[in-house]
Amino acid sequence: MTADAALAILRARGDADKAAQQAAYHKVARGYLGVANPVLNELARDWRQQMQLEQRLEVAAGLWRSDIHEARIAAAKLLTQARIRPDAEVWALIRSWVPDFDAWAIADHACDAGERRIMADLSRLDEVEGWTRSDHLWTRRAALVITLPLTKQNHPSQAERAARERVLGWAAGYVPDREWFIQKAIAWWLRDLSKHDPERVRAFLSDHGAGMKHFARKEASKYI
Repeated sequence: MTADAALAILRARGDADKAAQQAAYHKVARGYLGVANPVLNELARDWRQQMQLEQRLEVAAGLWRSDIHEARIAAAKLLTQARIRPDAEVWALIRSWVPDFDAWAIADHACDAGERRIMADLSRLDEVEGWTRSDHLWTRRAALVITLPLTKQNHPSQAERAARERVLGWAAGYVPDREWFIQKAIAWWLRDLSKHDPERVRAFLSDHGAGMKHFARKEASKYI
């Protein structure tokens, strides 16, 4: 399997009408094939099983370079796996994609792959922290999206708790940012955390809620 072969398979599964709908919905000028997400899931699962890691990296890199919506999502799905050893090259490829983020769907799929690598090695937060200072909206947003697994433990380890507090510090620093997608990301992080540590979210909102946009405060407190 090569990236060109994988792209040919994606094109064969496309639908022109659906592609036009996707282009109108995502509002980003790139190629769209009209391949449904369940089909992408199935293809990516089969490709992961058929390819060794080195080949998966090559195919994922090639699919990403195509700048086609479904190809970039498939590239991310090729690398979405909890246990990968060694994973340094996987993390390097995923982080190289971050400056290309320009829409939520592709960014979220790439972050879904990246969050596994974060949880496998929390020291990678040192690099992610640099994203919080980026001039690029989608890079700043990715720092919160890629760390969402830290919100999900009922009994986090000491290292996970420290990482959680670190990201909450980033979120607090984001509060004055008026960008809708940044406010939404703060709210998303807090909302998910509230299912497992509602008191910490109440404390955050007490300290910083007044500076958040109304919709973000409402979303953050949805479950508390």
